[in-house]
Amino acid sequence: MIDAAEIKADMPVTTAQAEHVAVVDHLVSDDVIKLKKDDSGQHHYIPVSWVISTEGGIVKTNRTLEQITHDWADVEP
Repeated sequence: MIDAAEIKADMPVTTAQAEHVAVVDHLVSDDVIKLKKDDSGQHHYIPVSWVISTEGGIVKTNRTLEQITHDWADVEP
């Protein structure tokens, strides 16, 4: 399990295949990451449980791009 305190603002978020997804805005809680606005001006939220690594200053998830964009929340959980 990842220590949520390792996740910092402005860290890039990637898929399991190292595809860029978004950038961390901030941690909402020990369980939720708020992502910076996308090109349409929308924030998204993902669970910390998806994170498998923060090595190299990158938040790496265990999901594909399709899984992330399908399952992320558009409102704070």
